[in-house]
Order: sequence, then structure tokens, then C-alpha cells
Amino acid sequence: MTKEDKPVICRVCMHRCSLMEGQTGACRARVNIGGVIRPENYGKLTAIALDPIEKKPLKRFHQGSKILSVGSYGCNLHCPFCQNHDIAQAGAKDMRATQTGEFTPAEICEIAKKAVPDGNAGVAYTYNEMLVSYEFVRDTARLVHEAGLLNVLVSNGEANLPILEELLPYIDAMNIDLKGFTDEIYDRLGGDLDLVKAFIKRAAADCHVEITSLIVPGMNDLPEDMEREAAWIASINPEIPLHITRYFPQYKMTEPPTKIERMKQLKEIADRKLKYVYLGNI
Repeated sequence: MTKEDKPVICRVCMHRCSLMEGQTGACRARVNIGGVIRPENYGKLTAIALDPIEKKPLKRFHQGSKILSVGSYGCNLHCPFCQNHDIAQAGAKDMRATQTGEFTPAEICEIAKKAVPDGNAGVAYTYNEMLVSYEFVRDTARLVHEAGLLNVLVSNGEANLPILEELLPYIDAMNIDLKGFTDEIYDRLGGDLDLVKAFIKRAAADCHVEITSLIVPGMNDLPEDMEREAAWIASINPEIPLHITRYFPQYKMTEPPTKIERMKQLKEIADRKLKYVYLGNI
């Protein structure tokens, strides 16, 4: 039996996909090629833009600056309310319509440096779940770091800690999605709450971290859940900013937007534990 005849375990996230030669994982981006799991989307970008850093969102990190934001395709969750489902829920076969181009880490670094006169502070890895191609993030972030610019990661935090350890030397700030604070929510989305919590706790020890929770009616909008979430974040550091963001109908979810009254109520609850709480999409 050759190595091509044996399944290989992808060790990036909680799915631990067992892939035969040519098979792609649940993220639609990692594939078994010659007995090695590789990111098929390495450097294949679907979006590249110079954004205000507040859009990541980061409210307490280099406010007023811009950041070169890059994204690819694929994600290891399947959120029915995904705002970027056209790329996050896409695979290689969908790339013809969405791909912006293929870039090397050195090319992204050069674009970032050339944008400094326009207020650019560095590179943000965002839009889809860029940890499914963490090798591209690592390789690019290293060059950006060496160039004296900043690296920002926007992630769902669903990656095993050895992956995070590879990235932490180069990442200056993260915004991490915390989809809710119950196992039931993460089971519905195909994720692992304990893994996200471990990811947040480890990241916060070494870089600036902000957290975003999109409040979806009937899923994660209970006051008692926010009480538990805010208390847990405060146990790490009460100065970690929390963005409580309002849901609007997207992708497969048609429920009406979250009521503003509920958003304000949840902010009041979080304010009791955390120093910086922001409402988004209001």
C-alpha cells in the first residue's frame, strides 16, 4: 500500500478530517495531495481592499488607520447567517467567478508597503476563515512583520493550539468570533466551543484581542447566556473589548433583525463585567 492509498488526518481544526488522496476537507480548502494535507487555496484571493481598521472590527487598536485586508475561500463552520457565504462557503470549483487573483506572500507584503502613504498599517487576514490556509497567513505575516508593519487576524478561533502557536510570533491583533456560549450553538454550526475558548485565552496572552458576538434571535440572545459569556471574558481580562453585533437576514436565515431593545439589554449586562462593550450594526 502506497501513501496515496492511506487516509491522512488534517490537524488544523476540530474536524480532524481523514482524507484520501485528492479528497478535500470539510473546510473546502484543505486537500490530500501526495499524502500531505495542503491548503488548495494558498494565495488564491477572492478579496483585497484597503479598509478602515475599525471594520475588522477593532476599536482599541490603532484607531484611525487603514489596513490592507485579504481573503480567500473556505471555512470550517457552516453558519446559516454567514455574511460572506459566497466565499466562506465556497470551494475550488466556485473560484472562477470569485477569484481576484493568485498572490505570493512577498507580493502581498509589497502591496501593503506601497499603501503606507495612504494610511495603511499592515495586513488583515479576513473575509473568509483564513486559518484554513494558515500557512499563507504565517508566511505572509512573517514578511509583513519583518517590514515593520502590523498583522491582524479575523477568525472564528476554530483552530488547534499548535496552529495558533505558529502564528502568534507575527500577529499583533485579533478579532475572534464567539458565536454564543453554549455547546448547543456550536453543535448547530459544526464547531467546538471549548476549542474557541482555549484559542481566545491563549491568543489574549500574547497579542491584542477583541471579541465579536453576532446576536441572532432565538439562538444566542438570552440574557443569562450573555451574563456567562461576559463573566468568562472578564476572567481572562476585563479590558478585552466585546463587540455585540446586530443580526440581519443573510444566507439561509430569514428571521427579522435582532430587536434593538434586546441589543441594548445585552450590552447593559456585559457592561457590568467588561470595560469596553460596543454595539454594532445598530
